[in-house]
Amino acid sequence: MPNTDSPQARAEHRWPAVLALLIALGLYATLPSAFIPGLRYTVVAVGLVMLIPLLILNPRRLHKETRWSKNLATGQALLLVAANGFALVQLIILLTTSGNSNGPTILLAALQIWVTNIIAFALVFWELDRGGPVSRRHADRKDMPVADFRFPQDEDHDAIEEVAARSSRRTGWVASFIDYLYFSLSNSMAFSPTDTMPLSGRAKVMMGLEAAGGFVLLALVIARAVSLLS
Repeated sequence: MPNTDSPQARAEHRWPAVLALLIALGLYATLPSAFIPGLRYTVVAVGLVMLIPLLILNPRRLHKETRWSKNLATGQALLLVAANGFALVQLIILLTTSGNSNGPTILLAALQIWVTNIIAFALVFWELDRGGPVSRRHADRKDMPVADFRFPQDEDHDAIEEVAARSSRRTGWVASFIDYLYFSLSNSMAFSPTDTMPLSGRAKVMMGLEAAGGFVLLALVIARAVSLLS
């Protein structure tokens, strides 16, 4: 039986975040040619190059961190957010100016940008909250940086027994990448917090940007789909 008190056992698995990043980069790279191929391929190449030293440092679990690795991982996520935001602006222009001949292609591109946006913001949330994935798993509660988000588990300790049993206070639970991915998905669909609440100014700014982008994208895609059907 593994020792769950050891630093290696406590460390979060790297590969869910890596897989999500690779999916996002793949979706971004395969956008239609109208989305500046040179820029897209450069962003993808830079994102992959930035991933290499991070994998060398922590190939399976996230148990080591340096200042450069933290800055590199956060920069990688922010690069994807910025590049996909630029693609969103291009998509808005295409949705409002192009004819119906390439409508299906543009709608598929909208789906690619939306999914990429969810993953990109999930990576940012994951890297920023409470110091990032290494800090959350290895630092004592009193030594963690202040939280950017409040999850349900953080306040369930005084709920009914079977709910309180899963609370952070009872189990030492901290969020993993899957929690931030679900949170990013729900924010992009509901355009507002659902079960997870932003606490810091930067968290509110990032959530607002994601929700605003999702709202504009949905509104324009619906309008374009109606025009294609008519």
